[in-house]
Amino acid sequence: MILIFALLLPAFLNLTAQNQATVMTYNLLNYPDYNVSRDDDFTVVIDAAKPDLLVVQEMKYDWGVNTFIRNVLDDSYAAGDFIDGYDTDNVLYYKKDLFGFVSNVRIDTELRDINQFTVVHKLTGDTLLIYSVHLKASSGSANEQKRLAEVNELRKVTDALPEDAKYIVAGDFNFYSSNEPAFIRLLDQSGSGYVLDPANKIGYWHNNSDYADVHTQSTRTGALSDGGSTGGLDDRFDFILISEGINQPGGIDYVDGSYKSFGNDGNHLNKSINDGTNSAVGQDVANALYYASDHLPVLAVFDFGPAVSVSDENLVVSYELKQNYPNPFSKGSGGNPTTTINYSLPEKGFVTLKVYDVLGREVATLVNENKYPGVYQVRFDASGLPTGVYIYTLQSGNVLLSKKMMILK
Repeated sequence: MILIFALLLPAFLNLTAQNQATVMTYNLLNYPDYNVSRDDDFTVVIDAAKPDLLVVQEMKYDWGVNTFIRNVLDDSYAAGDFIDGYDTDNVLYYKKDLFGFVSNVRIDTELRDINQFTVVHKLTGDTLLIYSVHLKASSGSANEQKRLAEVNELRKVTDALPEDAKYIVAGDFNFYSSNEPAFIRLLDQSGSGYVLDPANKIGYWHNNSDYADVHTQSTRTGALSDGGSTGGLDDRFDFILISEGINQPGGIDYVDGSYKSFGNDGNHLNKSINDGTNSAVGQDVANALYYASDHLPVLAVFDFGPAVSVSDENLVVSYELKQNYPNPFSKGSGGNPTTTINYSLPEKGFVTLKVYDVLGREVATLVNENKYPGVYQVRFDASGLPTGVYIYTLQSGNVLLSKKMMILK
């Protein structure tokens, strides 16, 4: 399935713009519990980091989702659909002028949920999948096996994606080293759904000065009233990992060298993030990172494809299902068993595009998902079907359109 272009809002007509976007993952430490003054600290961090997509862990309550927008972010952000699962949960915040939210799909594990967030870049039509994780905490082989079980559930999903799928896995992994079974499984290339470490920092991370610049926990040496972990920066628990599809040029690409543990200058091993001078951020930001959470956020920048130029005459004003081309088409010797179907959508909605035989039996489902307004193209391979007449239907809400196609020998 190929997305030709996603319809932009009127404010973006004829817009040419920088198509880089910053993704940030951040464990909020049981938000919104504890001292409400943490909101001021989070605000300082967000204002300094300027994420376009913000993936957070440890959201405790559904009402905290909008509280974070109101008290920390601003009305330029929106939140994706929230799923209240076991223990604390994942949330996606996104810049409304840059991204459209498509879905939040829960991946059930025996512990905390993994969430698959899907967003579309409004200027390019590129679709990005974001998997937010918060794996089992603590050291020891028993906990390592629990983390592995969670990752195995994730791999069932990512291994089923197309090999060129554009996705990231972000969050709090609680890994102590790259030798952990769950980390090895994430990078295991025996299936197509593996990920890569864009920082290229593979090794034994715990309390190791060689990896001081990628440590994310803990921001403080002493205990605070919020109950967060202590001991200073000595663990790389938080990551943004990328798919092989993102590692390949075209569409959505990782910007080399953009990965960072925000606020970590590499000089605070076993220290609080605001201890002395921090050459990565100012003292006000270092103090905010210290008080806001016991984790540092992680950032990475991604290039989205060239902006789609959309003018007034391109605006989709009605549902339309085009005649497939070629029609008829041949699946015999020397023939081409594929045909192309184009359709247009004037508004967001759940869309199905299905093919039926003349007896009304469904023989193929080509589209079955939420779609943004725009013009789309689907290629249908009929090599497994007998010759004859078929009917294909497009349905979105109460709208149902259909046309006939013919397959020849």
